Amino acid sequence: AKEISKKAQKDEPELKDAEDDDKPGNAKSAGSDLVLKNLSTGVNKTFQFIADYYFDKQGNTLLLETGKNSKDSLSKPYIVIHHLLSNKTDTVLTSFNDAKNFVADENGSQWAFVAERDSAEKSLQKFYKLWYYKNGNDSAKLQADKLTRGVRTGFTISENASPRFSKDGQKLFFGVAPIQPPNDTTLVDFETARLDIWHYNDDYIQPQQLKQLPQELKRSFMAVTVPGKQEVVQLADWEAENITLVDEGNADWVLAQSTKGNRVTASWEGRPRSTAYIIDTKTGKRKVVQQNQLTAYQPSPKGKFVLWYNPEVKHYFTYHVASGAIKNITKTINQPLYNIENDVPDFPRQMGIVDWTDHDDAVLIKTFYDIWKVDPGASKPAVNFSQIGKTKNLQFNVISLDDEKRFLKTDDDLLMVAQNLGDKSWNLFTKKLNGDAAPQHIVTQNKSFTNVLKAKDADAYLMQFSDIQSSELFTCKGLQAFTQITNIAAQQQPYNWLTTELVRWKMFDGKMSEGILYKPEDFDPNKKYPVIFYFYEKNADGIYSYKLPAPSASTINIPYFVSNGYLVFDPNIYYKTGQPGESAYNSVVSAAKYLSKFPWVDSAHMGIQGQSWGGYQVAYLVTRTNMFKAAGAGAPVSNMTSAYGGIRWTTGLVRQFQYEKTQSRIGATLWQRPDLYLKNSPLFAADKINTPLLIMHNDADGAVPWYQGIELFSAMRRLGKKAWLLQYNGEDHNLVARRNKKDLSIRLSQFFDHYLKGAKAPTWLLHGVPAIDKGRSWGLEVPE
Repeated sequence: AKEISKKAQKDEPELKDAEDDDKPGNAKSAGSDLVLKNLSTGVNKTFQFIADYYFDKQGNTLLLETGKNSKDSLSKPYIVIHHLLSNKTDTVLTSFNDAKNFVADENGSQWAFVAERDSAEKSLQKFYKLWYYKNGNDSAKLQADKLTRGVRTGFTISENASPRFSKDGQKLFFGVAPIQPPNDTTLVDFETARLDIWHYNDDYIQPQQLKQLPQELKRSFMAVTVPGKQEVVQLADWEAENITLVDEGNADWVLAQSTKGNRVTASWEGRPRSTAYIIDTKTGKRKVVQQNQLTAYQPSPKGKFVLWYNPEVKHYFTYHVASGAIKNITKTINQPLYNIENDVPDFPRQMGIVDWTDHDDAVLIKTFYDIWKVDPGASKPAVNFSQIGKTKNLQFNVISLDDEKRFLKTDDDLLMVAQNLGDKSWNLFTKKLNGDAAPQHIVTQNKSFTNVLKAKDADAYLMQFSDIQSSELFTCKGLQAFTQITNIAAQQQPYNWLTTELVRWKMFDGKMSEGILYKPEDFDPNKKYPVIFYFYEKNADGIYSYKLPAPSASTINIPYFVSNGYLVFDPNIYYKTGQPGESAYNSVVSAAKYLSKFPWVDSAHMGIQGQSWGGYQVAYLVTRTNMFKAAGAGAPVSNMTSAYGGIRWTTGLVRQFQYEKTQSRIGATLWQRPDLYLKNSPLFAADKINTPLLIMHNDADGAVPWYQGIELFSAMRRLGKKAWLLQYNGEDHNLVARRNKKDLSIRLSQFFDHYLKGAKAPTWLLHGVPAIDKGRSWGLEVPE
């Protein structure tokens, strides 16, 4: 065993020559002493001026990069390989300006990296080269540069892409990039215009281009070479930009995917259509697999197939690489392969793939309930592996116990988790991959199972069991006799904690819904409690999850409010296309009317609160009912007509897809159904609002345009309605700064305490905080 330690040195001064010009290259700092200690013998070996170091995966070799010794004008940086078994050191490269992206093959017998040797520090263009070293060589050899055969004209070796050896060490993959023109130093800054030009034919609108600019400036295209041979095959380009290695690079082909020609429509479709190619690593020749599909493609582990899901026909398909045959491999499955609860106006998303088996013999695919074992060649019917999911109302998944495992082996024992979709309980099962019997049941609990780990060389497990009252770690051997090893929940004993209850009721449309009712631990059925309804979409499946008491980033902290005498109810919302607002009304208001019948509910003091999509629904609901005494809306869309063409500034995406295809659920363009955009916009019914409304919308919100909150506040102010707008400076969609989280938590508590408990109002609620007092007063005090 070896132990590494580095001794820090003071920063070295910048190197200049006698005439104060830059010396050639970009000298790194002098580095530090690096001490390599043999833990078996206790012997230390010290390397001086080390700027960076890397071990190969097996720990056979150690690569060291030095900086220049600033006290020695003749010193040069160098790269060496230290062989840990023989304790010998070989010099790999000297006299370079910059070297980076070091990588070794599996056993450390080969190394590759990129380095630049020829330019001055302030050169406007620098050309990197790919270097290759093999144990036994005198030094690293030039493997490729911009003049190497196969490197296309106008391209050079990318400094931003890390090389990678294939698993067998026979191929070396690396990046090439277009040569960027040097900056024009003759341009005068104050005479050049500053603007962005939006063009209707652009693949991406300008905000998205600007967000992607740092990545685009570093974009590289994958190429491959055979170590020791100075010849390159460029695999990727603008027509096939994304490359996936197959069989860890051992296969003689790679999978390429491109969205070119389909990027504009993604603005309203919500996802780009993609074309897949098989590219030969020896010749660069391409074969089309499929074109313009709303999908992502994946190769099988050993490279016999390409697999994808077609959402338009709701089935999985494979492309047989050897024959080019395309097969529907799930046509014999009699269960839905997609989310049957999909309620957005788009094709439902697939439930997903579990894993492949060895030799690409089978692939495990999830339906809504079960896991099926599927023949990728479609020569045999699919087999229901988990067997009991649909009949027992269970939703199965497989727990991965080895992140480095690329595929399942025939005799593997699989650990499966399944949630009961009725009572929400969680179950553990095991089954042999090659077995025919039903899964073996291990345990059922009203707790969720997460973070499951298995010891590498023993039948021992570590996992986390959670419910609303605790989240603890347990160990077991052979998946029996679970032993608790933590007791974090002991910290909660001095506090009034909370319980959960699954509640079901009939909505206005006659259908049943469900939600989570949070009660204080000391709940007294003879008392009346104020209720806050918090909601987003569907959260009832998470009844057995732990909620941490913490300052709020945007929503009410449920443990805090329940501990302080509130009931909190989180109802599921079921949506109809074109009616997102009324769908929320159908669920939330029906839930409020249902709960108000219980004697322990103070129906005269009920409130609602939500953030983002939840904030929108809050804003809509107060235009439709006066039954809530107070409401809090975080980052709400108030005007769908203006939000439709707005920008998600975090990504630069235009928001149209949200309304046509996803969460906002209008299902049509603004011009096809303007009535739906108007009907579902709280702004146009603001005159009907009588509920005091607390809005939070931050001025750096990258998801919902900030002006949406301003539009609603301005309308309510003009109409003489009670409204407040909390604008946290420089904060995004959800708060990040802890001081702001604490501030919001206090204000949410003061707001609801005043309206639902009759507490005295703080200054900010009564009078606001004038700009002249900003930074001196926060208005949190309660006047006498």
